Amino acid sequence: MSKPVGEIAEKIGAILEGDASILVDDVTHDSRQAKQGSLFVAIRGLTMDGNRFVGDVMRRGAVGVISEIEKPSDFKGVWLRVQNARIALAKAADVVYGSPSKSLKLIGVTGTNGKTTTVYLSFALAEANGDKAAMLTTVEYRIGNETVPAVRTTPEASDTQRFLKKALEKGCKAVAMEASSQALHLHRCDELDFDAAIFTNLTRDHLDYHGTMENYFDAKKMLFDGRLGKPPDYSIINIDDEWGRKLISELSHKQNVITFGLNSATADFSAVEIRVSLFEGTAFVMKTPQGERYVKSPLIGKPHVYNILGATAAALAVGYDLDLCIKGIEKCVGAPGRFERVPHDGDFAVIVDYAHTDDALLNTLKTAKELAKGRIITVFGCGGDRDRTKRIPMGEVAGKNSDLVIITSDNPRNEDPLKIISEIEEGVISTNCPYLKIPDRREAIHTAIQKAKPNDVIIIARKGHETYQIIGNEKYHFDDREVALEALENMKERV
Repeated sequence: MSKPVGEIAEKIGAILEGDASILVDDVTHDSRQAKQGSLFVAIRGLTMDGNRFVGDVMRRGAVGVISEIEKPSDFKGVWLRVQNARIALAKAADVVYGSPSKSLKLIGVTGTNGKTTTVYLSFALAEANGDKAAMLTTVEYRIGNETVPAVRTTPEASDTQRFLKKALEKGCKAVAMEASSQALHLHRCDELDFDAAIFTNLTRDHLDYHGTMENYFDAKKMLFDGRLGKPPDYSIINIDDEWGRKLISELSHKQNVITFGLNSATADFSAVEIRVSLFEGTAFVMKTPQGERYVKSPLIGKPHVYNILGATAAALAVGYDLDLCIKGIEKCVGAPGRFERVPHDGDFAVIVDYAHTDDALLNTLKTAKELAKGRIITVFGCGGDRDRTKRIPMGEVAGKNSDLVIITSDNPRNEDPLKIISEIEEGVISTNCPYLKIPDRREAIHTAIQKAKPNDVIIIARKGHETYQIIGNEKYHFDDREVALEALENMKERV
């Protein structure tokens, strides 16, 4: 439904120049999406200024522009001047698309690790309860069975509102989405009406962006404390995590806090009798305010117990049935590239995992060590043009928890791959673990599989679900799972 510019201007607190009665039916930050009836929001980014594209969007049929600068003297159209274009983008999109989040059971998930799997679980639990669901993740954007590859973990505010409106129109009752720290800080989640928000954990990551752990935490906290517009109806928080406990202590609306964990006697949702199998998944007894239930999941590893607890707590908070949730857990295979076993007939295991922080890698290797009867061989690298503070710690974690480490390239981007590898090497050297340096990722994976012995577990870490490798400014097709299968086939042929 179209909205008059005057109503939008009032909502975003803009100084309006032009005809307030002109109707708007779309809002975008992307000049390429501008069309007849669009309102373009000119955002000043780190490398690009949206104001440069004002002429282009008007030629495409846009009715006007939201900007932080004064209207150019030769501009023909509606001009809305604001103090903060990102905040205005979120508010304008909410108005134009009719506040779709208010008509959905919206679950947001934030934290360093576990976000994607928790969203996949939340999607599965909604569907198990008879609700058509949608989700926004690092891997994909999905409405029911319709899916497209994700552009970023959390879309820009206008893209999210447009997605929610489409989900609602297609009959969805529930949406689960990842809320990254950058997205929260950049106001991409402003004006979203969350029924439940889940905090998984907080460990070192994205310090190249946030600077300090305190700033990183504060960005995550925005999902819970009302700075997005209103706090969630329920805050679901991992009480085992030190930052989770800090979050609980700083929230004023503690009556709506629900906790989960494995190590706290006071957690609202917890688990006992945990058993993990490389071939059968994870089983445990879940303790909830509605009683105990036996849970059997195809997901492998104790970290997934946390994900299951958080998703179940959120599901019950929004009104879902516990027993139907248990059935949903049993069917949910989770997100691709999260401790994903590469299928083959050999006598050793090959696992692909997205672990991209030292804490995530530690959890992955702990799970592998619990399951392995032989050695742990770890293949991994670190991304270029990203947080360098993770490289030495990831090397240390790999060395301490592996029998052989193969350091390789990840997405080097515009950094020298050998320089990245040398920084990781510092951490591995400190552990005295045997290691190899093989910059070519394909060769590194082939080497690991060639060296495997019976009962070994090979962990290919960091890229997970990704189907590309970024070298310089170019993106090339590369899938760890495909390369592992290729190496396994080569072994068969040699035998």
